[in-house]
Amino acid sequence: MTEEKMKPGVFTQMYIHLVFSPKYRERLIRKEIQSEVFSYISGIITNRKHKSIIINGMPDHIHILVGANPNWFKGKFHWQDGYGAFSYGKSQLETIYNYIANQEAHHKKRNFREEYMALLKKFDIKYDDKYLFEFFE
Repeated sequence: MTEEKMKPGVFTQMYIHLVFSPKYRERLIRKEIQSEVFSYISGIITNRKHKSIIINGMPDHIHILVGANPNWFKGKFHWQDGYGAFSYGKSQLETIYNYIANQEAHHKKRNFREEYMALLKKFDIKYDDKYLFEFFE
């Protein structure tokens, strides 16, 4: 009997915080349709073999926490050109989950531009202003 060669497994644990908005930052994600929109997006994420952990946001932008399949996304979201994606470790999940869950209260203190710029700074991401979202505050 010959010994079958074992193939190494792939083990990943990737949590990605996505931030994006409707084209031109239009305030289209009204409170009365948020649940349906977020559920639809969650379905897309699940159908692409990722884990939708939480989705929440404001009328002009949303936050998504995804447990990412290592195959990641084959395409891009078509709400706007560009998006932010921020990676978190498992020990940080409760903090980022609560941050996303409390978007409405959070945005009483800080607008989207301030929030997004703080994320870029926190993650030490270099950027050129011409490639940022259009902020209409």
